[in-house]
Amino acid sequence: MSSRRQAAHRVYVDVEIHDLSGSGSGVGRLPDGRAVFVPRTAPGDRIGVRLTRDKPRFALGEMTALHDRSDQRRTPQCRLYDRCGGCQLQHIEYRHQIAAKSSRITEALRRIGGIGLPDEVEVEAAPSEWHYRNRVRFTLRRIPGKEGVSRVIAGFHRLGQPGRILDVFDQCLLPEEAIVSTWSGIRAHWGEGADRLPGGAALSLTLRSAVGGVVLLVEGGSESDTDAVLGAEALVENVPSLLGVWHRAEGGSELAHLAGAADRTDHWFGEVVPVGSKAFLQVNRELGEALHLDVLKEIGNPEGLHVVDAYCGVGAYGRRLARHGARADGIELDADAVEAAARDAPDGWTVHGGRVEEILPGLGVPDRLILNPPRDGLDEAVTDWLAETPIARVVYVSCDPATLARDLKRMGPGWRVVRVKGYDLFPQTSHVETVVTLEAQGPAHSS
Repeated sequence: MSSRRQAAHRVYVDVEIHDLSGSGSGVGRLPDGRAVFVPRTAPGDRIGVRLTRDKPRFALGEMTALHDRSDQRRTPQCRLYDRCGGCQLQHIEYRHQIAAKSSRITEALRRIGGIGLPDEVEVEAAPSEWHYRNRVRFTLRRIPGKEGVSRVIAGFHRLGQPGRILDVFDQCLLPEEAIVSTWSGIRAHWGEGADRLPGGAALSLTLRSAVGGVVLLVEGGSESDTDAVLGAEALVENVPSLLGVWHRAEGGSELAHLAGAADRTDHWFGEVVPVGSKAFLQVNRELGEALHLDVLKEIGNPEGLHVVDAYCGVGAYGRRLARHGARADGIELDADAVEAAARDAPDGWTVHGGRVEEILPGLGVPDRLILNPPRDGLDEAVTDWLAETPIARVVYVSCDPATLARDLKRMGPGWRVVRVKGYDLFPQTSHVETVVTLEAQGPAHSS
């Protein structure tokens, strides 16, 4: 351990928390002016802090005492909250979570994007703070003993210790109730050493809601064999809400169906989509529907338009627009999602598998463009192309205000932000979704 880090473990200071970071930690100032980031604190707290990491420009710490309590605080409902890294904001009243996310979007667009917003960005609250997630991923680790597996731990990464896993049974308050009960059933019936699941020291277990129950995707471990099939069949037999089990081995690309019906679906935005793959779907069913309708509203009447749905996932936007008269092209890199998006394709809908930066320029200049990239945002080649391409309207759906603001700045002055709205698809966490509508302006960007 370095001398600086050793010293950090012996430093105790009192600070006042004045803000929340993008990761959900409270932000205070050390006596020397550096920022210190402290989890589980709220603006208005005056706290004692032990520094756990000391850097030249910032520090990390943990709260050792709460001298003055912020009026934003509340008692967390989850029994694991003081140890689990899955949530960041349960200790803050929900209305203050919404306000913090509004400030985060607004500040990112102003400071990073250079966009002069006249007001704070509106963030729509979720209909429910709890039990909203239709997809949850657990990490499972088998702890070896002298004679095989001594114990199994499965859950989420520990707070402040991402290399360690906290065992989670039915305590998590974020998944839909069907997922909670199914997870409990899987744990009760997975056998000694979880031997009814595929072998391997570490597995990723994703539970996803479907029509009539829940499906399980296991990733990692060795290739599926007869034992894996028999184990999965036993799980499906003993856990009534478990509809099916799929497996992708470590380093593999193929998805093997192990048990249950091979074709399970869910209903999303008027579309029937398969759920046995890792294809992306919004985790919040209720508020996700509102966001989806908002994007379609921003596109306008699609009849006769050419629309590109970039990073389209299973094609929820593009398929709907094609059904209402658009010529819609989807672009998606994930092979499972491409297959799902192309299934029973409506007239006017075409899916292109590959990278957006490689495919988008070859589709011509669309009338409308939907961008829904992963957290890293747009490749610079995409923003360069947009800086020179006269598209009348772009709707950008972002899950990270910082990369959103960076991308808008890269697109240059030829675009005007006409609307920004946030959606709290992830209550109790630091994440927030943002929809930005852009219109081309100036001679080089006329439609």
